[in-house]
Amino acid sequence: MNRRDFRFLHRLRVRWAEVDMQKIVFNAHYLMYFDTAVADYWRALAMPYEEAMRLLDGDLYVKKATIEFSASARMDDRLDVGLRCSRVGTSSILFTGAIFRGDELLVGCELVYVFADPATQTSRPVPPALRELLGVFEAGEPVLRVRTGSWDELGEAAQRIRTEVFVQEQRIPADLEWDEADRTALHAVAFNRLGQPVATGRLLAQSPGVARIGRMAVQRVLRGSGVGRDVLQALLAAAAARGDHEAVLHAQRSAAGFYLGMGFEARGAEFEEAGIPHIEMARALAVA
Repeated sequence: MNRRDFRFLHRLRVRWAEVDMQKIVFNAHYLMYFDTAVADYWRALAMPYEEAMRLLDGDLYVKKATIEFSASARMDDRLDVGLRCSRVGTSSILFTGAIFRGDELLVGCELVYVFADPATQTSRPVPPALRELLGVFEAGEPVLRVRTGSWDELGEAAQRIRTEVFVQEQRIPADLEWDEADRTALHAVAFNRLGQPVATGRLLAQSPGVARIGRMAVQRVLRGSGVGRDVLQALLAAAAARGDHEAVLHAQRSAAGFYLGMGFEARGAEFEEAGIPHIEMARALAVA
């Protein structure tokens, strides 16, 4: 096996607590590395695992795990854990894994999961939607679809995400979250291949030629996976298409790094909105 065999790679660094008296990674920790990578694999599929499994009416249970050691990892090594779905059977899913230090193969792995009823843990057929999702991801196809439209078209999905993120998680009062601007805004919602809405944002006109982007929200477990980037790019493209030359937004301070990476620059002093530190940010648009 080599790195090119894997579309998905999870990066980690060996910690002191994972090294044994031989000053190498204790063998049991490699299973933890693979299990950690599996969780990130579902994020790469834009699939919030717990909610998705409820939707699919089942869950995945490890049936078999085998490891083959070729070399040892040491403290502070930077490792890449590759995973791919190699086969989907009637009720089982086979993952092939490998741990690399650079291009050097350290450990190989096979993980067999069984899709089962959570109450009885008796096997069930792998749902067609999950089978299709695994197939399209490994084929290199996109796992997200971003739709733009009115509140009437996308309001139910957008409201669900914003309620989870802003009202429930960040404890913003509901009467501050909902406003009349939703009715006139252009909304963007990202849906995964299971049809789950996972991120949203909206586009307004602040002044002639200036777009205001707001209400950017991503499901907590999918943050950092690129879902928010896809929504923001869709909104920026829509603003440029209507002739706007600049986009502005009020970024939560904790998310400023994300917007900097998307070409925005901070402007002005920090301020509070709904008790949360914000900073205004802006970027120029190339008019379509």
